[in-house]
Amino acid sequence: MADATPAGPAPGRTRTTLRPGAAARRGAGVLLVAAAALVAGSAVLGPLPASAADTPGTGLGGEGQRLTVSASAGLDPDGETIRVSGEGYDETKGVYVAFCKDNGPGRVPTPCLGGADMTGGGGSKWIVPRGDSYEGELATAYGTGGTFDVGLRVAARSEGLDCTRTACAVVTRVDHRGAGDRSQDVRVPVAFRGQDPGGGGEGVDVPPGTVDHHPAAVFTTAGKPLDLLVHPDSGTLYAGSDNLPDTADVNEQGLYALDPASGAVLAHIAQAPGSTGALAGRRVSELVRPLPGDGVVFHYPLRGIGQARPGDTAASGVWLAGATVTGTGPGTEAGTVLVAQGGALSEVETATGAVRRTVTLDGGSLLAVDPARSAAWSAGQAGGRLQRVDTGSFTVTATAGLPDDFTGFVETDPATGNAWVGSGNSVLVYGRDARLLTTIEGSDEAAAAAFDAESGQAYVVWQDSGDTGAGGDNDGSLAVYDTASHEETALPTALPGNHSQVGGAAVAVTPGGGTVYVTSPAEGTVTRLERRVSPRVVRAPADTTVKPGDEVTLDAAAEGTPEPSVAWQSSTDGGGTWAPVEGATGPALTFTPEAAQDGNRYRAVFTNPAGTTRTAPVTLTVTAPPGTDGGADGGADGGADGGTVAGADGGASGGTDAGADGGTSAGTDGGADGGASGGTDAGGTAAGADGGTNSGADGGTTAAGASGGSADGAAGGTPGGTEGGTDGGTDGGATGSGTGGVVGGSTAGSVGGGGGGAATGSLAATGTTVLSVAAGAALLAGTGWLAVRHARRGRRAV
Repeated sequence: MADATPAGPAPGRTRTTLRPGAAARRGAGVLLVAAAALVAGSAVLGPLPASAADTPGTGLGGEGQRLTVSASAGLDPDGETIRVSGEGYDETKGVYVAFCKDNGPGRVPTPCLGGADMTGGGGSKWIVPRGDSYEGELATAYGTGGTFDVGLRVAARSEGLDCTRTACAVVTRVDHRGAGDRSQDVRVPVAFRGQDPGGGGEGVDVPPGTVDHHPAAVFTTAGKPLDLLVHPDSGTLYAGSDNLPDTADVNEQGLYALDPASGAVLAHIAQAPGSTGALAGRRVSELVRPLPGDGVVFHYPLRGIGQARPGDTAASGVWLAGATVTGTGPGTEAGTVLVAQGGALSEVETATGAVRRTVTLDGGSLLAVDPARSAAWSAGQAGGRLQRVDTGSFTVTATAGLPDDFTGFVETDPATGNAWVGSGNSVLVYGRDARLLTTIEGSDEAAAAAFDAESGQAYVVWQDSGDTGAGGDNDGSLAVYDTASHEETALPTALPGNHSQVGGAAVAVTPGGGTVYVTSPAEGTVTRLERRVSPRVVRAPADTTVKPGDEVTLDAAAEGTPEPSVAWQSSTDGGGTWAPVEGATGPALTFTPEAAQDGNRYRAVFTNPAGTTRTAPVTLTVTAPPGTDGGADGGADGGADGGTVAGADGGASGGTDAGADGGTSAGTDGGADGGASGGTDAGGTAAGADGGTNSGADGGTTAAGASGGSADGAAGGTPGGTEGGTDGGTDGGATGSGTGGVVGGSTAGSVGGGGGGAATGSLAATGTTVLSVAAGAALLAGTGWLAVRHARRGRRAV
């Protein structure tokens, strides 16, 4: 048996052909033995546990590399081991096989879970050239043809990366010794169980489904706004306001009804009654609750409770006895309000000012009411105690100590009943039993909060102190949190110029959270922010196989706010570069592919103002029509592969049809069928009766194409013939200079690739099918079976 490694067949064109009978049975046994040797020559891993998701995926590299994972969707978020195999890699360059954040084509995949594993652990795998100093315990050497096959442990979360919220992929990249070399970058996106079909896609600038709030308009029509309320029935935006310091000659204080889209003033009610009942201009500091249909109840200093609707020329109201009002909230009935006057909490009739009942609290100043749970929360302005009051019995049911810091707000979450307290640069969240649940830290003062019960979101304004000498920058921000997990659910929104030197900010949100309004007392503005969501793929295309002339449709869909547009792109170099598909701007891409489009990759790109998201690339496979592997195709394949099987199967298997079709693999058939005159079964000596017949009679017909024009010697018969002339002639002209001669020995070299001579570079002398190491490993270890095609029937008898 020759020691040299044979030249393998062209990629994707491996075929094994054996004659029926004893030779085939004996050849199969030899093939299995040879397969063991082939597998041993590659970087191959033993069987891995079955993945929970039978969803293999493949990625193609810019230099012909192919990376395949055994599972690409529905993976266990807690972790599982998948099989990762590669072929076509540059065997001179070490690579890491790792699981990383997928930053898209042409971008470095980073960070990676487990990093670059140089310890032999499971965080990533290291593939190195054969003979590399790291080969062995730390690294695995390439198999022939730049192949490898390893197990990789992947989990959704590790080291600060959460792959359920951002796109991740199994990737290869050149190891640390070739930093900056992107030639071996290949990626296969994966998704974990529970993620939407399509995996959300690949975010270009932000992860898919990223939420932000974009400033859509700034209103300057409501003086110095102090508080906001969006009416649940009319949608009118109400603002309670004071005069701006630099426009003292204009009366801007009072209650404003604004168009929620444009900020145009629908009504400005400036006057309300004082202690004597006389009307005068009043500053409206707090909006208490909406009136049915439209209008609001509000508080105006020092002790006024008023109410008004659009169209009123002045507000109606009452002036309360006692101390200055420090906090208000809805009462237990439509005609009452709850009023905090220092440590005294009372329920008061809005029409008459009559006090229904009172409870004295230990401190207290700010007030928040939870009508759904018949509860009110009281907090001191400078810390002290947080107290929960049952508004049915007017008794304290729970208390907690607050930090000794400025209290910016106390609000109740309508979804959970928890109390959110702004304390200094923190938000403290308390359960209904006044137990501290969590603390949310900020870099600015926690100034205001509002809740959307539909989405379960809390909107918190962090307001700069305005003290530039103490590190202030005069800029605030809006942050959004999930009220159950207390995690941020949107990108923070910058609020330039929003500081607390002349008053605290206020915030209001429309039902569903689509629009948020934030005041800036220092600037005299109300900013309207619109919720945006970057595209998130909810339906993605899949790899598709068609025949030339068949119509193919690739379909994709994404959700986002505003609705995203879509455009399709294609790549002809394995995803290295992409170009727009002309006119393809709909969710479905339909076309009729040609053979030249085989291997092209496609993706949909969704875009809106919040970001751009792409579907994972899919591969189009255009299969050859039946019968195209023979006849006219034989010559071309024979030339490329050094002559294989002529006629109907010409050129496909690189010299595997041996004795069956004209003396390519010699000994096996020479000995088995030509024994009368064929000598031994060693290949190259079996030139007897069947050797002469098959090499001559059938060789003249078939072997010329099969052996690259080599069958013209003693046993070769007449070159050409019916099939030999058609296919053999073409193949012979393209590749052949073999000498023919007896079946076996002298033609084996041309099977190995384009020349005559002895059996150098071939396995023909043993009767073993000629396959490259990498192709054999993939064929036998990867698929677990061997395709055996019987030789053509109808041979001429001896």
